[in-house]
Amino acid sequence: MPAKLTRRSFLGSTATAIAAAHSALNSANAAETIPGFDQTQTDYDKTKTWKPVSDRKIKVGLVGYGVCQFSAAFGFQDHPNVEIAAVSDLFPDRCAALARRVKCEKTYPSLEEMVKDDGIEAIFVATDAPSHAKHCIEVLNHGKHVCTAVPVFRGDIDDAERLLECVKKNRGLVYAMFETSVFHDDLYAMEKLYAADVFGHIVYSEGEYCHPHSLGAPSIGSYKDWRKNGAPMWYPTHATAYYITVTHGSFVEVSCQGTAPFDESKRVPNGIGNIFNSEVGLFRTREGGISRIIVCGSQGEYLEAGRLRGEYAGYDWHNGKADGFVGDAVGQQRLKDAIEKGLQTKKYALPPGVEPGGHGGSHGYLSDDFIDSILRGRKPAVDVIDALNMTVPGYYAHLSAMKDGETMKIPQYSL
Repeated sequence: MPAKLTRRSFLGSTATAIAAAHSALNSANAAETIPGFDQTQTDYDKTKTWKPVSDRKIKVGLVGYGVCQFSAAFGFQDHPNVEIAAVSDLFPDRCAALARRVKCEKTYPSLEEMVKDDGIEAIFVATDAPSHAKHCIEVLNHGKHVCTAVPVFRGDIDDAERLLECVKKNRGLVYAMFETSVFHDDLYAMEKLYAADVFGHIVYSEGEYCHPHSLGAPSIGSYKDWRKNGAPMWYPTHATAYYITVTHGSFVEVSCQGTAPFDESKRVPNGIGNIFNSEVGLFRTREGGISRIIVCGSQGEYLEAGRLRGEYAGYDWHNGKADGFVGDAVGQQRLKDAIEKGLQTKKYALPPGVEPGGHGGSHGYLSDDFIDSILRGRKPAVDVIDALNMTVPGYYAHLSAMKDGETMKIPQYSL
């Protein structure tokens, strides 16, 4: 005979079912291959081994274990100079899963609670993109180093100035943004070549972030649907990195155009009034060159890519050559001179147990760079200025697209 169904038993069984469904959704999301995570192939200088600079262990807190499960994807839990002190996620089941994944017993229900823990020295913010700036400010104001997933902010341009002022106020603390393109083999080489003055000034560069997406297909899940309420150029850093972090310069103005669904009946404005699914911008650089940046949501190859052409040489990974370098006799001589002076264009070895990871073998390098910057007291690969110079131009690019390509000036930042 079936048990009598009471209000209490009904509510209890319903809650259990909801929790199970939520857990199943998380498992499905975790199992789903998100483009970029499968790009693990990379190269490094195998003639040298990693050498520790300290035996100190930085006590790190990890926050956020959503669809991408970023907080566990960058290898902090495997780094010899790290102790995972605590983890947090707003959803208890996700928080518990993160704790199991990184073998940490201490949990907090929110970042706001975690930052009160005086035993934590640094926090990785892998929360929803619209909260990145706010959460990083919260961490810094509690006297802790912080690294964040991209972008530095999303939507509210005032967040850029608020974050910059906070970093200035908290000098001595490290702020780093984890832009994965920085440790792509090609971009890493480009940065070293540029610093050695092999290219000369950059005449023209391109950056492309193209995420395969069929019209009408559901987007990747996100907290409070933040991914659905934005614009392509609000998430430009995988593309803008191919100029900004090569030169550590900036864009000064932009003209941008957007493409909307060709079927006018499908041109439904989202929460911010945007109808574009792809945007293409022409940016003027501070040194006087031009950069073409694409953020594209359509079918085709997944791309986080870029290339450049300088006064004396260029670089294009897809040119059929082994290393991407292109130059005439003058460019080749400049390269030879730089190599004789010690130029190294391959990445260095990571600590034992730390894997390069996804997005072009960048994950492990970003976490190692952050920890090393704390231990050495140096600038990280992407500091707040580079982070703003990669993200803010996208905000103004979208404004330009909304005004049919009107040229927009881009703010300049300095510490």
